[in-house]
Parts: sequence; structure tokens; C-alpha cells
Amino acid sequence: MNILSIALKEIKQDFRDRRTLVFMLGFPIVLMLILGLALTNAFSSEVKIGDLKVLLKDSTGGGELSQAFNAFAKEVGKTGVTFEPLKPGMDGRTEIENNRYVDYVELTSQGISLYGSSRNTIESNIVQGMVASFTDKYNAATAVAKIEPAQTEAVFASSGKDYIKEMSITPDRTPNSVDYYALAMTVMVGLWAAMSAGGLIQDEVSRGTGNRLIIAPVSKGEIFTGKILGGMMTNLLCVAVMVLFSKYVFKAYWGSHMGIVAIVLLSEVIMAMGFGLACSYMMKGRAGRNVISLIVQLMSFFGGAYFPIGDDSGSGLMGFLVNLSPIRWANHGLTQVIYGNDVSAAWPVVWSNVGFAVLLLGVSIIVMRRREGL
Repeated sequence: MNILSIALKEIKQDFRDRRTLVFMLGFPIVLMLILGLALTNAFSSEVKIGDLKVLLKDSTGGGELSQAFNAFAKEVGKTGVTFEPLKPGMDGRTEIENNRYVDYVELTSQGISLYGSSRNTIESNIVQGMVASFTDKYNAATAVAKIEPAQTEAVFASSGKDYIKEMSITPDRTPNSVDYYALAMTVMVGLWAAMSAGGLIQDEVSRGTGNRLIIAPVSKGEIFTGKILGGMMTNLLCVAVMVLFSKYVFKAYWGSHMGIVAIVLLSEVIMAMGFGLACSYMMKGRAGRNVISLIVQLMSFFGGAYFPIGDDSGSGLMGFLVNLSPIRWANHGLTQVIYGNDVSAAWPVVWSNVGFAVLLLGVSIIVMRRREGL
């Protein structure tokens, strides 16, 4: 009963503080609106590609490779990719350097050589994908011809449309700017629980009420549990308001797995609470809260809360810092859940958050028991 009373007192105290409401709700909602509207074009997935011109040099003398490639060129020509023969006096590599063609392809008795353009990377990648697909089919046909010559034509039976495919788990839904910042701001608010947790005990000490709590007929464990529970409920309510406000006011997309989304956000809040408490016990006074605020802001920055950061696979310093942010973990996992319907992507994030939460709360409990007072 004492635990619930303390938790209820924390919730009332937090929501009576107008600065808490403005900081935890008003600021991220306004930021979500501003960034979501200002960066709309940055999240546009529409890329218009015109007709692609590819220069072709055939040195095979009309062999099987030449015949197969001509059939391939005829089929992909229907999709807007045109293979033009190299004229006498022309240098294929020079033509590519001067940006007259997307790619340059050479057919020789040794195989196929392709030279891509660094100026038109998207168009060049499309052509390279088509040629790679043709090469795979040609190699397969060559292998089949050695065993069953009659089945060779079956390898090339598919139409030119099969040389390039657009695949997406959820092709009709991709995150726009409002969707991205609704998720990013919500996850960031969840991590802000660390800042409020840093003051759960320190505020009692600074107000002089810590000693009164110690002499009250309440154990340290009840005080600790009640304050954590109250702070967690406050932050979860703020996170819930962010989700509901973005969903019904800004029309942000949250997918069809809201239960899994809630579990991920809950685990993040618990982990943030543990981090804030551990820092407040390890560093006394304002120093602890300043360190917490600095670390949270850095994690928000490198986690992509303010703008998308895609460098998470490199081995450099940037990749290390990006992967170190809990906001990045949650954003990545929730994006796969919401837009890819991949529920399994949420569990590594949940268990990582829970693991760190147990470790950090354990450290806080040990330090609290050894300390006189709170």
C-alpha cells in the first residue's frame, strides 16, 4: 500500500509541474510538426528515371553470347533501356566519362565487361542489375546445354520484365516525414525518462524531505520501488500521449502491431529509468543530472531523433556512436515491426533494454543500501 501511495504522489507531483508537461509533451509535439512539414521532400520515395542509353561493343564475332545478348537487349528495350552499338572511332570509356551514356558494355570471348558511370549511380545500378541477371541466366543456360541441350531455351523463357524486379515487404506503405518524426520523437521522449529518474532521489535530498522519508515507517525498498513505479507511469503516459496525438491528429502510421510497439517503448522507459537512477547515485548533486542530460541529448542526436542517420554498419567512430544509442535500437526495431510486419525484430531490442535495466537498477539498489539515508 505504501508503494502505491508513493507512486501516486510522484505522478501527481509530476503532472502538477507545468514545465514537465511543456518539456515532455509540448516541445516534442511542436518539433514533430515543424520537422515533419519542413522535411517532407527529403522522405519522398518517388524517383523518376527516363530512357537509359547503354553503349555496346560486341567483339565475339556473332557467337552464342552475342545472340543471347541481342535477344536480351531486345527484351529490355521494351522497358526503356537502349543498347547502342559502338561506332568506329568512338572510345567507350571516354563516352562514359563525358556522361553521354549510362554504362558501357563489352562482349568478348572471355565474357562480359561493364563500365559504369559515377555521375548517374541510380541509372547505372539499374543497368548493372539487368546485366548481372542476364549473366546468371546465360551461365545457367551454358551449364544446362552440356547436359540437356533441349532445355536451354527454357532458361531464357522468361520475359525481359524478369530481369529487374521491385520487391518490398510493404510496397504500398513507406514512412513519410511525419511518420518518421512521430516514431523518432516518441522514442526520444521514452529516453527522457532518464532525466526525470535522475531527480527522483536527488530532489528529495535537496528539498530536505529525504530525512523525513527515512524516519517514516516505510522501508527503503518501498520508497525506491514506489518512486520508480510513479516515475515510470508518468513517462509511459507521456509516451502514450505522443503515440495517440501523432496517430489521430497528425495521422502518423503506427502499423497493426500496437501491442509489440507498446512493449518496446515500455522496455525503453524502464531502461532509461535505470540509467537515470544509476547516474544519480554514482554522481552527487547537479553533476549527475547534467551528465544525464548531456548523454541523453547525444544519444538522441546520434540515434536519428532530429534527422535520419543511415551510417550504422560502418566500423568507424560514427558507426560506433550510432549503434550505441538506444534510440537507434528502438527506431530500427520498430520500423521493421511497423512497415515490415517483422515482429521478431522487436525482441532483440526488448531484451537489450531489459538487460541493461536490470544491471543499472541492480547497481542503484546496491549503492542505496550502502548509503546512509536516501
